[in-house]
Amino acid sequence: MKAGIRAAHNARAQLPDLMMEIVVQGPAVAFLQSGSALEPELASDLTDLGPVHVAVLACANSMRSIGVKPDELLRGVIVVPAAVAHLATRQLDGWAYIRV
Repeated sequence: MKAGIRAAHNARAQLPDLMMEIVVQGPAVAFLQSGSALEPELASDLTDLGPVHVAVLACANSMRSIGVKPDELLRGVIVVPAAVAHLATRQLDGWAYIRV
């Protein structure tokens, strides 16, 4: 998570109008739960991104695998059915994918 947010900060510095998504899958989805150890830090880091649109997305398949329900996620996190399908669709639409 921290590496993804750091990459978003770096991209923002060079591409201030860029729309970004941080797509979280696998066990890292647990960090997006309300009350997680990273919650205060994540909220602060994401706020610091400023006016750039940065969406945080969580994979529903990963959530199901580790027992996280949508209503347990941090406010503003968007759930996508499958991260891999979402990323493939974005790439077909011309988005760049950077794995962090």
